Amino acid sequence: MQRLGNHEVGIEQGSQILFSDYLDGGAMWTGEGPRELRRLVDFSQPFRAPPAVQVSLSMWDVDQKHNGRMDLSADMVTAEGFVIVFRTWGDSRVARVRADWLAIGALGSEDDWEVE
Repeated sequence: MQRLGNHEVGIEQGSQILFSDYLDGGAMWTGEGPRELRRLVDFSQPFRAPPAVQVSLSMWDVDQKHNGRMDLSADMVTAEGFVIVFRTWGDSRVARVRADWLAIGALGSEDDWEVE
């Protein structure tokens, strides 16, 4: 459990199209085997510490003739941002994906002391 130690809690959310590989014959649409895509997300302002981040699939367009395999996660979470990671494998043909995300964490305050 993440305990927030101050009274200012920030919540930021967003939505990002990760790829549209059917348009240009990209690896997620034409490839086979393990494939991975990473997209950096920057927060509009930094949190006090790395926030809790949840990513979810909000749109997934796949070829019906192949197995739909997907792994979606948040990686490298910092106070300034994180990386959305999409993975697929085998013969999955993924045309396009959109991910939504939500970050919740403590914000800095004017009353915070900066000790150097």
